[in-house]
Amino acid sequence: MTTESLKSAPKKNYFYRLIESFGATILESVEGLGSYISFTLNALSWMFRPPYRFRLVFEQLYFVGNKSIFIVTLAGSFTGMVMAYQTYFAFNLINVDSLVGTVTAITLAKELAPVLSGLIVAGRAGAAMTAQIGSMKVTEQIDALEVMGINGVQYLAVPRIIAGTLSLPMLSALYLFIGNIGSYFVGTKFLNIDEAIYLSKLGEFMFLEDIWQGLIKAFFFGFIISTVGTYFGFNVTKGAEGVGKGTNLSVVWGMIMVLISDYFLTSFLIQVL
Repeated sequence: MTTESLKSAPKKNYFYRLIESFGATILESVEGLGSYISFTLNALSWMFRPPYRFRLVFEQLYFVGNKSIFIVTLAGSFTGMVMAYQTYFAFNLINVDSLVGTVTAITLAKELAPVLSGLIVAGRAGAAMTAQIGSMKVTEQIDALEVMGINGVQYLAVPRIIAGTLSLPMLSALYLFIGNIGSYFVGTKFLNIDEAIYLSKLGEFMFLEDIWQGLIKAFFFGFIISTVGTYFGFNVTKGAEGVGKGTNLSVVWGMIMVLISDYFLTSFLIQVL
């Protein structure tokens, strides 16, 4: 072996290892996506089979929806107030500050309310879903359910998926309502926009389709967040360390999928509504 070949060998080995690592990552991602789709389809199939566990669904509605009201209200109010300020200072340069309320309301309805509500629920409820189911997985409580003839997906995942899917549109509507109150308060009390003009412009340019677009997005976001949260809970391994890792992955991927799906839903809904 020549001196030149000895020098080039480490470089080739490094290049091959880099390609191998990249390929392994791609294969792992594709395998994970397939596993998630399979889990989601399985959960959907169990959703329409008896017994129907309405009590568990209402418990999860309380946990996902009711317990998120405070943080959604807080975020919505300050988002609306900040949006009013930022929009006013931009629109005042071209003397159209009367449209502050309209632009804020449309932005909240179509984009900010569903997306930010989804991110909040992913960080609060999605993580909790993974932690709860993951703890049951590592302590073999799910195996005990299977031994008793109770399907773990139907008993644990389905109520959470239903609750998340139904709760997020309601939380998004609350976010929109509170955000508009904050915008109205700042616009009329601090920025001296005439109340009659503020409301007339809002009624002139704000349409029901704008609200429906945000609610439809929130419906899909709720489904995505709850399926991601329960999926990672059922795939937890390695004890307490695995629960922590699964919870972290649940939050990260839940938020990523909300943002990615937001683009495709927006592209579709613009053409339909």
